[in-house]
Amino acid sequence: MKAFMKCWGLVLALGAVACVDPKDKPDLVHDFRVLGLSTERPELYAPICELTDEAIDSLRSEVTFRALMVDPNGQGRPIQYTLWACADADDTTCSDTANRVKLAEGSTNEGELSLAIHPGDTTAEDGTPLLVRVKEKDPYQGLGGVRMPLVLHAKAGNEEVYAQKLMVFWCPLVEGMKPNVNPTLPGLRLEGESWSASGVPEIRGKGPFVLQAEDVSALQEEYIVPGLREYQQAVHLKESWIIAWYATFGEFSPQVTGGTDFGGQAGRHRTEWEPPEELGEARDVVFWAVVRDGRGGQSWVSRRLHWSP
Repeated sequence: MKAFMKCWGLVLALGAVACVDPKDKPDLVHDFRVLGLSTERPELYAPICELTDEAIDSLRSEVTFRALMVDPNGQGRPIQYTLWACADADDTTCSDTANRVKLAEGSTNEGELSLAIHPGDTTAEDGTPLLVRVKEKDPYQGLGGVRMPLVLHAKAGNEEVYAQKLMVFWCPLVEGMKPNVNPTLPGLRLEGESWSASGVPEIRGKGPFVLQAEDVSALQEEYIVPGLREYQQAVHLKESWIIAWYATFGEFSPQVTGGTDFGGQAGRHRTEWEPPEELGEARDVVFWAVVRDGRGGQSWVSRRLHWSP
């Protein structure tokens, strides 16, 4: 157990697979998809790195799992889902029945699915704690945290999606380490004007139209991880958020904003949206901005507008 707790860093993995045309663009949402997965809290964090009842209980705590499922042409059809906790991050469909635990299943509709789960309080088929089995199957043996795959299998009609998030378990190996929190966008702007969740602004023409996130620089957390060579060495880092942009019509350039380049320059959260060359008829368009902090935290916001040629 003590070796299991010897871990540093945070890793988030999110993948979704579905049958799509090779020419399909990821930012154009026209079919059933999972655009985001999140847990509140982003990780389960033991207060100490020793095998005590307090440490074990903290890793068994309840977290809220959220999935952003969109189905723009489904006309409200039911979505069947199953959520698994697995042992192997490479098993993206959670097919190893001996090393998986069903956390939830049911039926819902498009939108945000929210589930209360206890991923740290699970056991494999042979009675081994699933966290132990996760570490056994990790080629890095817990480097970057003990990362338990949570796999959502969702089906809407004849469409289905597998989406994976890695739930991180760890402890304070050096002074100053603290649990992560999910990033939260303070707001969006459309053509320089504040764009509220309740408003439906009207725009006209070919564009392009400028979309921006409100300034997030003060919200990006500074954090500490142990050094690679010496666990007792504290390494100071700062988040650099990334936003993926999606819409039910048109396209973005760029599709992803933010992050930091190799020269240390932070990218702006500014993108341009424009309708296709074949403009078509006026319509309401739904937009999503999914933000990731690079440490396992994730959240999203949605907006609407009415576009006409």
